[in-house]
Amino acid sequence: MSWLDKLYRTYENNTDAIGNENDDIPLLPICHTTQKAHVTIAIDGNGNFLRASVVPKPAARTIIPATEESAGRTSGTTPHPLCDKLQYVAADYARFGGEKESCFGSYFSLLEKWLETDHRQPKLKAVAAYVGKEQVISDLVKASVLYVDENTSKLVNEWPDKRNAPEIFKQLGGGYDNKGKAKSWQADAFVRWSVEIPGDPQPEVWLDKRLWQSWTDYYGSLESRKGLCLVTGAEDDLAKQHPAKIRNDGDKAKLISSNDLSGFTFRGRFTSAEEACGVGFRVTQKAHNALRWLIARQGRRDGDQAVAAWAVSGASIPDLFVDTLSLLVGARGEPVPSGSGYTAQQTGIQLRKLIGGYSARLGATDDVVVMALDSATPGRMAIRYYRELTGSEFLKRILTWHGGCCWRQYFGKDKMFFGAPAPRDIAETAFGVWRGGTFYIDEKLRKATVERLLPCIVDGTSIPCDIVESCVRRASSKNGIELWGWEKALGIACALFRYHHKERNYDMTLERERNSRDYLYGRLLALAEHLESRALYVGGEKRATNAEKLMQRFAERPYSTWRTLETGLTPYRVRLNAKRHGFLHKVQTELDEVVCSFEADDFTSDKRLTGEFLLAYHCQRAALRGEPGQDANNTDDISEE
Repeated sequence: MSWLDKLYRTYENNTDAIGNENDDIPLLPICHTTQKAHVTIAIDGNGNFLRASVVPKPAARTIIPATEESAGRTSGTTPHPLCDKLQYVAADYARFGGEKESCFGSYFSLLEKWLETDHRQPKLKAVAAYVGKEQVISDLVKASVLYVDENTSKLVNEWPDKRNAPEIFKQLGGGYDNKGKAKSWQADAFVRWSVEIPGDPQPEVWLDKRLWQSWTDYYGSLESRKGLCLVTGAEDDLAKQHPAKIRNDGDKAKLISSNDLSGFTFRGRFTSAEEACGVGFRVTQKAHNALRWLIARQGRRDGDQAVAAWAVSGASIPDLFVDTLSLLVGARGEPVPSGSGYTAQQTGIQLRKLIGGYSARLGATDDVVVMALDSATPGRMAIRYYRELTGSEFLKRILTWHGGCCWRQYFGKDKMFFGAPAPRDIAETAFGVWRGGTFYIDEKLRKATVERLLPCIVDGTSIPCDIVESCVRRASSKNGIELWGWEKALGIACALFRYHHKERNYDMTLERERNSRDYLYGRLLALAEHLESRALYVGGEKRATNAEKLMQRFAERPYSTWRTLETGLTPYRVRLNAKRHGFLHKVQTELDEVVCSFEADDFTSDKRLTGEFLLAYHCQRAALRGEPGQDANNTDDISEE
């Protein structure tokens, strides 16, 4: 129950954020949930209808009071106590063609019981008085919010002219699916209330904090089951059901569920759900509300997968899932700059400053939690990854990742920087297919790969070999990929290989003293490409070099491929000797030096090259081109091993 305790404490430390209108999904008061409202009905303090309007989609999310049963309902007839669908709030629902069971009686009864315990809430009185007149849909039709068929006086299911359909049809759609079942239509509209009372500055019931507290007090006073809460260790009112809607408003999957009383859930182990897991009602409400808020506020969603990292104290922490440039710039709330971002030396300085800033707000012993959720079925959710760290440990591992997995990255002409790639970019490079100008990857494969990379960032483990190898293979071939896409793959492959072999202490500058076979072959490939590309430029030709075309083959069989490449360089040497003699002499001298650095057996071996040749190729190419930042780009001091 550690995760529940951490979430419960997070809620208690962030009570000032409850109901914050600036949050897309606010931190909810207990005994409340959110729904997407479609219609707002405005009434006066005496329950008289004033007007109605369709709610714009950006403003549709509405905080509503709820019972345990209604908050977790997937079907059935359990009402919310104040705002709900027409099926519940409109007594004339059936008269206007509603196809589902009318639940007005149970809704009105629940509203009256609440009102009996708190007569100080004039908004409750007004809503009860209005719905008691049994003309909700009738008023909405008169206000031209809902529409009926002139012949049958029933709500129409679908507007004939879809291009000029009224707003309610754009919100709810209509018509029938392939099985002949009606889709959401007017009768499924969710209604919220606005009660305009002189002197009351807050007519919207979903924003009235006095109503929030009123419902919390009333619902908490109802008869409940006493028992031991396994989270707090104290006697408490135990929850009967646990909240859903953790990842989004339509999410029905639950982390804790015990509604199977007739199957094999408890047989042979327990006689009741409480024996397996007893959690206090207020504890589970606060914990799940905090988790929902954290995922929306600072979590990452990828299909059904959701990952959240947070400090229990409420202090801000670095984002786990962004590349280094986005981390550095995003921390200041600035857009990512165009052109070159940071050089490697600047990256090291900025990273240390950034971590120092977080350290000032996040205590060394403060709890930091990383939690990944996923669901295989619509009704059940699992915790796929969970870690608790101290603030100092978390910041150190973020620094280690962005320093150790650092390389020159090229994500297009508007985004070039030294740093670590984002996990999503790694997954797409490793297992994606180049299609339509981007790497396309199956959603399940992407989220599984991101999940596998999570321990590499949080726990400091090695990157899985298959991911590194897949990126190396992708970067070893330019065929079928646009130049910027291949450059992106090359930078990511080099970063991963360098991080995977931290013990070798690779620099991001050209290491002329490193004489390993793979490194030297990588230099040879870059030199051959540079020589041929200059000769093509001098001759006015625009085409790929032989080194580029044969790069994949070179990685598989370097010695035999090099003989082909070297023989093919002869006509280009002749051309350069006539027009660029000085350039040819310089490159040829370096080629000879590299060849002489080989051990005899290494040079003649046709054994497949590792990703090390890409590091040498990238550094040699950058040195030949004189790219900025190549003289002072070692970030060994970034990581704190």
